[in-house]
Amino acid sequence: MAIEFTRNFCIIAHIDHGKTTLSDRLLESTGTIQERERQDQLLDSMDLERERGITIKAHPVAMRYTSKSGQSYRLNLLDTPGHVDFSYEVSRSLAACEGALLVVDAAQGVEAQTVANVHLAHKQGLTIVPIINKIDLPNADVAAVKRQLEEILAIPAEEAIEASAKMGIGIDEILEAIVRRVPAPQPPADKTLRALVFDSVFDVYRGVVGYVRVVSGTMEANHAIMFMNNNSRYEIKEVGVFTPNMLVQEGLNPGDVGYFIANIKSTADIKIGDTITNRRRTRRCARWCLIPCLTFIAAWSVMCALSPERWKRITQSCS
Repeated sequence: MAIEFTRNFCIIAHIDHGKTTLSDRLLESTGTIQERERQDQLLDSMDLERERGITIKAHPVAMRYTSKSGQSYRLNLLDTPGHVDFSYEVSRSLAACEGALLVVDAAQGVEAQTVANVHLAHKQGLTIVPIINKIDLPNADVAAVKRQLEEILAIPAEEAIEASAKMGIGIDEILEAIVRRVPAPQPPADKTLRALVFDSVFDVYRGVVGYVRVVSGTMEANHAIMFMNNNSRYEIKEVGVFTPNMLVQEGLNPGDVGYFIANIKSTADIKIGDTITNRRRTRRCARWCLIPCLTFIAAWSVMCALSPERWKRITQSCS
């Protein structure tokens, strides 16, 4: 699909404001999932996520949507966590998007993580689409939430969409707002492959599965690639998108969000924020930078008694 008809966006909010429920309704409304596949927390794949009702791991999914004008769009959604402890997951997802749906509970209003996520989105230069969710609750105060949007977040109240993800209210308006307000990805300046690595997981049978946002060029099976961070080279074995399950594609084009498999043995070989290319000399994807791996050690009095040699060995093993 042409890049001008692609929309990359994520959903951000404070914890328990209805992000995952909204994701489920978007998947259902666009026909991405069938009736027999419907279940709550569809994008939450971890047992702990389903048990606790929270999102821990961001998950991308590609949807097809035909707008009221008759134009077909590809919508790449990244569902994100709302808990402050998983803000790094949010920042990685924002790097792969041009827009963000900001979900605010009509009863709870703007909360701490709402503000933090808005600041992260502004840093990335994303277009924010505000959504006032759970308007069906008896204690919902939409007028007060609109005032908070203006006074705390400096977002015009008239831009907010009133919705209830649980009841399916306002879903069509949200989809139309995505294609109208969220900008399309920038057309590539050349055909050199540049893809942003924003996440990875390990599969015991297939090795590392890398999540990428293609900025320019094309990723296809049997093509050679290089990671700019360490100049390591691999051959792509498979590329595809999430629907929400992995669906093999012939290639990933500019603006696409998907996955690749290249017989990579360990997630340590992929640096989040790295740029994949097919040339030695090219510029990195500018919207994201490499995040250093940090190990935090709690130092008790017993550790203070360690000899310098033993302390040196400990720090080297953690690096």
